[in-house]
Amino acid sequence: QVQLVESGGGSVQAGGSLRLSCAASTDTYITNWGLFRQAPGKEREGVAAIYTLDGSRYYSDSVKGRFTISQDSAKKTVYLQMNSLKPEDTAMYYCAAGRYIATVLDSVEYNIWGQGTPVTVAS
Repeated sequence: QVQLVESGGGSVQAGGSLRLSCAASTDTYITNWGLFRQAPGKEREGVAAIYTLDGSRYYSDSVKGRFTISQDSAKKTVYLQMNSLKPEDTAMYYCAAGRYIATVLDSVEYNIWGQGTPVTVAS
């Protein structure tokens, strides 16, 4: 059974950068990667997604222009480069994978999830 292994979370000062990685443990067919986050007391929010077949990228308004999602298809890995981090970006970040997802920033259609990695941005 495929697992998603996340890494790269941590603590930074506001304005800093972090890069999250998420790799699939086995060779599995994935058409969509999604990055989600959940802050304490808040609902899970989709922040970025990528369609593996043509590289189309999607971002929430809250991160557009600051975060960049990318993929390495050969490694079955997705990356989230996070720049100009703000305290409101503090959350647990989760990667997710699935096939032919219609609403890419909505978590409901993704069926494979990583364990999450924490990101803390100090002001």
